[in-house]
Amino acid sequence: MLTVQEFNQEFANSEIHFYTDSHGLACVELNNPMGKASLALHGAHIMSFIPKGQEALLWMSEKSYFEAGKPIRGGIPICWSWFGGHPCDSDLPSHGFARISVWEPIAGGNCADGATFLELALTPGLIANEFKTNDFLVKLRVEVSEKLSVALIIDNCSDKDLSYSAALHSYFNISDIENITISGLDGKPFIDTLSDTNHIQQGDISFVAETDLIYLDTEDTCIIHDPGFKRKIKVSKVGSRSTVVWNPWDAKAQRMPDFGDNEFHEMVCVETTNAESDARTLAPNECHSLQVIIESETEG
Repeated sequence: MLTVQEFNQEFANSEIHFYTDSHGLACVELNNPMGKASLALHGAHIMSFIPKGQEALLWMSEKSYFEAGKPIRGGIPICWSWFGGHPCDSDLPSHGFARISVWEPIAGGNCADGATFLELALTPGLIANEFKTNDFLVKLRVEVSEKLSVALIIDNCSDKDLSYSAALHSYFNISDIENITISGLDGKPFIDTLSDTNHIQQGDISFVAETDLIYLDTEDTCIIHDPGFKRKIKVSKVGSRSTVVWNPWDAKAQRMPDFGDNEFHEMVCVETTNAESDARTLAPNECHSLQVIIESETEG
């Protein structure tokens, strides 16, 4: 793995800058006239996205770990190659190994539309031995403009099938969880994981308690309506037929050492996923992309 200085020599330009943060993690900032974002190479973790002239769209916990072997809390964690607990071994880390592995930058520059892009890769050589499976290449492509586009690209390089579940586990910055609503999922089936029951969504989603819902058979765009911040956040996706909506509320927040007791008011997760019946199996040499596009606009 190259050093921060070497990454700057290879990839940096006026809009891409690698640096070491106060925790000692290698990070990179993408900054252009339309917006800026910051990422940690640890987990290929997107920590912030701020369109020009707007408030931050992503939320980060003040209690987050920034340590080797532990996930970062907030932003957009990369969940792969399993979402939630491992299906066979409860001793393995929740949400997979991608978010606790150090990724390697492989490309960066400018798109024709003026966006700034960066690509990172996670190969078997960068993964702890206990997590190695058949050959694969996982890439993350991030594009920053007035929108944030994040694509998780899975390439099965082996001669056998590759099965996985995944998520772009986006945490959004909101004024107050009790005052927002989420539209776009009306009429869609969902699993309430807290009660392990199945339902059909009626109208918009609102929040009065801990919420952990997996919506199925949906490629729809979700919109977070936030009257406190007088904006709506649009969450579009490609390559996904499932969406997770999550907020821990007070009791669970207090049980989480990397989450402030009252921070649940300030965030909501709308996650772009390949989960449950939307888990994927790639044949040899097959590739799949899971993508989220995030943007916001003023809402009166």
